[in-house]
Amino acid sequence: MRWRYILNIIGILILFLGLSMLLPLGVELFYGEYSGVPLLYAMGLTIVCGAILHICFRKVTIEYISPREGMAIVALGWTSVGLFGALPFYFGGQFGSFTNAFFESVSGFTTTGSSILTDIEAVSKGVLFWRSLIQWFGGMGIIVLSVAILPFLGVGGMQLYKAEVPSPVPDKLKPRIKDTAMIMWKVYVLISLAEVVFLMLGGMTLYDALCHTFTTMPTGGFSTKNTSVAHYDSVYIDMVIVFFMVLAGINFSLHYQMLRGRTLAFWRDSECRFFLAAVLVLTVLVSFDIYGDVYTRIGEAFQYGFFQVVSIVTTTGFATADYEQWPAMSQLILLLCMFLGASAGSTGGGMKCLRIMLVFKYCYKELFSLIHPHAVTQIKIGGKSVPEDVMRSVLGFLALYMGLFAVCSVILAGLGVDFVTSFAAIVATIGNIGPGFGLVGPTENFAMIPDMGKWLLVWCMLLGRLEIYTVIILLVPEFWRK
Repeated sequence: MRWRYILNIIGILILFLGLSMLLPLGVELFYGEYSGVPLLYAMGLTIVCGAILHICFRKVTIEYISPREGMAIVALGWTSVGLFGALPFYFGGQFGSFTNAFFESVSGFTTTGSSILTDIEAVSKGVLFWRSLIQWFGGMGIIVLSVAILPFLGVGGMQLYKAEVPSPVPDKLKPRIKDTAMIMWKVYVLISLAEVVFLMLGGMTLYDALCHTFTTMPTGGFSTKNTSVAHYDSVYIDMVIVFFMVLAGINFSLHYQMLRGRTLAFWRDSECRFFLAAVLVLTVLVSFDIYGDVYTRIGEAFQYGFFQVVSIVTTTGFATADYEQWPAMSQLILLLCMFLGASAGSTGGGMKCLRIMLVFKYCYKELFSLIHPHAVTQIKIGGKSVPEDVMRSVLGFLALYMGLFAVCSVILAGLGVDFVTSFAAIVATIGNIGPGFGLVGPTENFAMIPDMGKWLLVWCMLLGRLEIYTVIILLVPEFWRK
């Protein structure tokens, strides 16, 4: 493990993070809140630490990054930006302990959206802007951004891309990984700009439109309002955010193909069809379940059912209704949505539709083999055979996901958290969703979780965002051996 090179890259990431704090500082000055001192402290400390690491190890040259080093850079890089990203929250004083600030920061970068804030609107606009901005950075990935814009990572970037991009099979749109990352970010920025315009047409201020776009496109879910999107009480804004949540939940390589003129790109992709069909079916089921009991008009039931289903299945976590007051069937469907997740290659979390599809096909293949034991069958996606190593990785991921979910739920319950809240908090964090059920439901927050529980949930957020393997591999002794 060549630590000098790893520390150099992490130093660059921290330095970039410090420079990006100029944006929330500018917001504070623009609104005349005069609370920029905490941001100045945070920015100065972050830039100094990043610069020291980079200057000390900048002369290290290397021609190849091994998969082990790629995983170490990603895992340690995300942890580092989480720590330094917490400084504006901590110095600002509204978040209390550093544990709370770190929890909020990691929740932002991992696009989880779980929060400890009890009064969001009491926090300064600059800090709330930073809170939204880090979700936007985390959506497409800090490392992918670095691969795109920093020549230091031009060599060996594929190892970082594979370690971070949330997909069983990373889409390489161009021969050079740097060009692929740049394309992904251009598409990301273009769609984000479109959402800002549409939200402003619905009556949002530029500030609120930016903040909600920064948390919609990465499927993050942080809001500048205490009651989330429900604050606006607008069908137009609800539908605009739903539309862009769906776009964010679709593989971004398909957006690129659409922009290149391939109008049937979404339809030809089997995972995209599965994702959209799942959203449609689940929305219909929930809407009809809440019609009559909760909402007296079918249009209203569809509006709230559609929003909540899309918000949960894409792991965004916005809320326009307290779904804990809905019938049991609707609550159970939303709970299952937390496990499903969005498409591979999107900014969403969860298990991903592609993995669920592959598991279904694998189960069918096993049943088919019982009937025709001598038949030679292959699992195919989009007409192409799925390699055995990919299938093995998917099954391993599923086993680890459920195993870690069970173990972490037991640990959290052992810290004194009730059964429903423990179960839901782990689902919400390991799936990068945000709200859950019980004491961490859509109208509550994570402030009541004990500090040890918050550190456990931080680990779960990183597990979910980095697709389990990149984090859990660090605990395997063989990883550190020569």
